[in-house]
Amino acid sequence: MELGLHYWNFTTPAAPELIAPTLTRTARLAEQAGFAEFTVMDHYFQMEARAGADEPMLEGYTTLGYLAAVTERMRLGLLVTGVMYRHPGLLAKIVTTLDVLSGGRAQLGIGASWYEREQRGLGVPVVPVAERFERLEETLQICLQMWGPDNGPYKGEHYRLAETLCVPAPLSGPRPPILIGGGGERKTLLLVARYADACNLFAVSVEDVARKLDILRAHCEAEGRDYDAIRKTACYVAPVVEAPDQFVRDLEQYSALGITLINLMPDGDPVAYTEKVAEQLVSRVRDL
Repeated sequence: MELGLHYWNFTTPAAPELIAPTLTRTARLAEQAGFAEFTVMDHYFQMEARAGADEPMLEGYTTLGYLAAVTERMRLGLLVTGVMYRHPGLLAKIVTTLDVLSGGRAQLGIGASWYEREQRGLGVPVVPVAERFERLEETLQICLQMWGPDNGPYKGEHYRLAETLCVPAPLSGPRPPILIGGGGERKTLLLVARYADACNLFAVSVEDVARKLDILRAHCEAEGRDYDAIRKTACYVAPVVEAPDQFVRDLEQYSALGITLINLMPDGDPVAYTEKVAEQLVSRVRDL
């Protein structure tokens, strides 16, 4: 079992000039402790369900570029890129740039996007849910084409590219891994089976995750895809440092289901949170 750190909150500490040093300290602590992955959100407003929309939020890929320079080993990605926020050809180039500058540590985490307040607020087109999933599938196809040997055109329903040239190519072999986030059973998990190297679910309960993985397995069978070739990850949403024994018990059950990485979401001071996890839990998780 591996650990990932999902850095979702830039509010603590409150002073903007402390955001960068706090982010740096947290990322370096996580890497020293053996975290395998460091992710940030792809939002422009903070999520209203977690805090106020006007709380601090940084653009995701700029943040990852900064993290590439202050870390050495952890995989870096967004959890997850909103499909409506960047043209897919430019997205493939952005992820390639991150991969080259990080020494092959980029991951394309992507999803259908959902936060309409920030989209309307900043002028991002808001389209029906069905169309978002159509655009998500075309975006995946475009990224795979740009990271492959075919530099020719791409013609889809929503996107048309005259060339899919991407030079330099990513350092990751054969390309940056693709993670699709979300547990939608009819569309999201189908796209995981069809295109992704990894999925990310919310670990709301062992029973829910087990059911989602059963559905993913069925999609893989229908698509002729090896279910075991897909890396299964999850975001842990319950308290961690306050209930370490329960956390480890839960991870034992998620591990038995095939989950190989758990993303933790720091609450409060991210430096203090990461220090506590490093001191109290990393070795116990590593033994699972």
